[in-house]
Amino acid sequence: MFLMATSAIGPGFITQTATFTGRLGAAFAFAIVVSILIDIAIQLNVWRIIGVSGLRAQELGQRVRPGLGVLLAACVVLGGVAFNIGNVGGAGLGLNTLLGIDVRLGAALSAVLAVSIFLVRRAGAAMDKVVVVLGLLMLGLTAYAAVVSDPPVGQALRETVAPSQIDLVVITTLVGGTVGGYITYAGAHRLVDAGISGRDQVPAITRGSITGILVTAAMRVVLFLAILGVVAGGTVLAADNPAGTAFEAAAGEIGRRFFGLVLWAAGLTSVIGVSYTCVSFIVSFGRRLEQRRNLMVAGFIALAAVLFLALGQTPTTMLILAGAINGLILPVGVGILLWVAWRRADLLDGYAYPRALLLVGVLAWLVTLWLAWSSISQLGTLVT
Repeated sequence: MFLMATSAIGPGFITQTATFTGRLGAAFAFAIVVSILIDIAIQLNVWRIIGVSGLRAQELGQRVRPGLGVLLAACVVLGGVAFNIGNVGGAGLGLNTLLGIDVRLGAALSAVLAVSIFLVRRAGAAMDKVVVVLGLLMLGLTAYAAVVSDPPVGQALRETVAPSQIDLVVITTLVGGTVGGYITYAGAHRLVDAGISGRDQVPAITRGSITGILVTAAMRVVLFLAILGVVAGGTVLAADNPAGTAFEAAAGEIGRRFFGLVLWAAGLTSVIGVSYTCVSFIVSFGRRLEQRRNLMVAGFIALAAVLFLALGQTPTTMLILAGAINGLILPVGVGILLWVAWRRADLLDGYAYPRALLLVGVLAWLVTLWLAWSSISQLGTLVT
């Protein structure tokens, strides 16, 4: 559950929320609510289908039609590489803000720490503990910033039901950054790897998916309120570090340090989540790959660190674009899984999939298709 939540709550999540709050103000509340509703519908179905089948998403794709799982894995891994470069950079920026060390050195140190987690004997257990502790830390520090920034909660509530602006690109980017690409499968794949699967595990699967969604939604809302408070007070957010500007405006020097800690924790946990999940899409294509899983995860992290150091650019634009691109490819994987629920009961061990849940999933899938199609021509606005 926390792997899924902390995978979603990365530097991109923070950057997107700050950038769009600065752009839309309280009207951003509507986009958040729509994205949360879509997230719920998608994650409930994804966790249920993968959890009951005991098969990872790409394995289900291969069973539906040979080659489909390979296509899905390729989309997820490519999107994950783009996101992971920004995650490493975000972790480096976090340490720079917190301790004043060079961003590139902070990125390298964070990557080394993430790699070390997967070189210990009980890597899975170590990963689970790290993401839980850092996830709670991020939520607590951001809640503090939300309280001291004194946001106009009443205005945000009004915009939730009667928005003054509706931006489809923003909604697509939010959905892509919360359940797009690798994030869609992070928690469900971890359950399967931990042996929690099958028809008798449906209550545990459902409970995990709902809790993960609620943690992610709570963080999005709290972060939005923290930034909205300073924006409503007239603060102009810096383009290269909008969230950092908001935290510092809300709580001064301690706010800036808190932001550094939040950003570092978000970057580190997302590096872990991206790498673990992307490798889980690769290892099923060969037994020898499965045997070298931890080394492959470490290599995936190292690749992102090297690419970030080679590019040497701020991760802000890359993180936002990666979220948008993941939103565009989201319908591919979700469509495959919904087909399994509808037509391939044999892959679910004869489980009678709830029709109401399937209907909700299909409606959410249609919305993601429409959002993706409507947003393609407007992607350029994200970098202007």
